[in-house]
Amino acid sequence: MQRTDDRERAGARLDAAATDIVALSHAIHARPELAFEEVASSAATADLLRQAGFDVEPGVAGLPTAFDARFGSGDLVVAVCAEYDALPEIGHACGHNIIAASAVGTGIALASVADALGITVRVLGTPAEESGGGKVVMLDHGVFDGVALALMVHPGPFDVAGARSLALADIAVRYTGREAHASAAPEWGINAADAATVAQVAVGLLRQHLRPGQQVHGIVSNGGAAPNIVPGLTELLYYLRAETAESLANLTERASGCFEAGAVATGCTHEVVTVSPTYTELTPDPWLVETYREAARALGRTPLTPEEEVFRPLGSTDMGNVSRVIPSIHPVIGLDSQGSVTHQPGFAAACVTESADLAVLDGARALIDVAIAAATDPVQRDRLLEGAQTRKAAQ
Repeated sequence: MQRTDDRERAGARLDAAATDIVALSHAIHARPELAFEEVASSAATADLLRQAGFDVEPGVAGLPTAFDARFGSGDLVVAVCAEYDALPEIGHACGHNIIAASAVGTGIALASVADALGITVRVLGTPAEESGGGKVVMLDHGVFDGVALALMVHPGPFDVAGARSLALADIAVRYTGREAHASAAPEWGINAADAATVAQVAVGLLRQHLRPGQQVHGIVSNGGAAPNIVPGLTELLYYLRAETAESLANLTERASGCFEAGAVATGCTHEVVTVSPTYTELTPDPWLVETYREAARALGRTPLTPEEEVFRPLGSTDMGNVSRVIPSIHPVIGLDSQGSVTHQPGFAAACVTESADLAVLDGARALIDVAIAAATDPVQRDRLLEGAQTRKAAQ
């Protein structure tokens, strides 16, 4: 009975705030900001929480666009993650405006029942998911300490309760050769662009022999200055992905041989630099996943079956690192994207439609139900509290 009453009270609070929550989604979408530069988006997200009575601490973990908003004093700490960074050139083609707004809606609604449930609600503003690993930095700085469960919802073309992701290494490969006149004195040059070419060919040949679930993709971010100058400096940006952190370590070792081959073949020197913290794969909590699945179905949604989820890895996310430490979920809330998928301009356009606005509110409703279920189920509450206490004792 308590769960039903709390759900109704939280749902009514969400409905009352719906106009402001949807407006936040549209405002973030209209002003896309890249990783660690989400000044307006972070401020707008935090301001709406502050207006709802949350205590907001900006700039946590030394990140100017991160924040920690808190409400309540219960022993069960529920964290809801808000993302708001955009992609270069194509804006919010991953729908982080929906993530931020849904997180705020979840937080505001749960605040209305925090005392009854004995929970502390924390909405964490987590910048730089696309590149930069804001959650990893926040995790390392202790921002997630004390959290019993962590929740968020991500938009996509269809609903997925037990979303999977791949471990990710974000690297830059830099070759240093020697410039020379490409016509008058090419023999004096050491061609760094040739080194990059050899490396790309080697990576292309390696792909035939990758293990299942391993991926390699990259771009040339610096290919030289002018056609009549032998390039002395070039840079490749690569993502290495795998189903597990262990498989990623294997892939990284094999790819490093390809990058070294470019240097050896051309006489260049090279270095491999980590651009962003390494992301681990998502390991969502099974009970939280199934509770979310039930909540989504109650909203009239049809998430993929567990059997179908296995074949639908959804890129990579720094929420994977959180999920390895704290019971977490990162489900996908479906919207009508007119056949487009994430990281396409068409998906960016779809993220401010009526269907997207429904995804904001439905995503919040489902997360609210998960949090209430966790707080009111004695077995699960004890499990989650014990896990948080164990982690605290180990620190």
